[in-house]
Amino acid sequence: MAGRGNSPDFVEALARGLDVLTCFDAHRPQLTLADVATAAGLARPTARRLLLTLEELGYIRGRDGVFALTPKVLRLGTAYASSLGLWDIARPHLSDLVAVTRESSSMAQLDGSDIVYVARVAVPKLITLRVDIGTRFPALHTSQGKVLLAALDPAELRDVLAEPSRSGLPPFLPRDPEEVTKELMTVRARGWALADEELAPGVRSIAAPVRDGNGTVLAAMNITVHAAETSVETLVDRHLPHLLRAASDISADWALWQQRPYAEHGPDDTVRPAAG
Repeated sequence: MAGRGNSPDFVEALARGLDVLTCFDAHRPQLTLADVATAAGLARPTARRLLLTLEELGYIRGRDGVFALTPKVLRLGTAYASSLGLWDIARPHLSDLVAVTRESSSMAQLDGSDIVYVARVAVPKLITLRVDIGTRFPALHTSQGKVLLAALDPAELRDVLAEPSRSGLPPFLPRDPEEVTKELMTVRARGWALADEELAPGVRSIAAPVRDGNGTVLAAMNITVHAAETSVETLVDRHLPHLLRAASDISADWALWQQRPYAEHGPDDTVRPAAG
């Protein structure tokens, strides 16, 4: 992984440290030094120094030669979500949607060819895939991912789909590019997407875009159901209208949040009112 920076300002040590953090996932929550060195493509002495540094900073804990992430790592993701105000804005709408549908609802954003979950309100269901904040799934095989991919221009879409998934899931069978393009055009035109047991057996979901004040799609929210309990017809006819309304309400609140007045700190640390 290391040694790929081209800019003279590229900090290789920082990149290697991030490589070490991303070695851990739901399938590999605990790793030995040898595991980390192999996964990150690092020499064992380098991997050891990085692990010990991250341990001293509180992001990793080691015991008996086995290392694992600590909850402090969550700050790296929640800082991003908090900076956008996503959770505070989405939470009441997600909660209301779940109360009406009695199904789980989540919000995700695009990161490379994956979606990353940034907000979620769940109900107990026998779903085969566990989802938490920060969970990654291949975008093309999820309803939220289809919504986010459909918002890209052709050049962006081509570049994104060329990136390998970092979800940790086994590779999916490749899809015909023309079929993908046709489906995403349909998603863009109708304003929602369906994933019918594409990510995993028994998992069915429907998603809609969440937009900023300029109409740009910045996130997608979904409703996830168990395929044995809820048909596609029920998902579309009964749940979709509630989902579209909730997505619209979040978009409106997000647009208002972007227009909020704020204060700027001057170089002397005095607070100055925002212009206007």
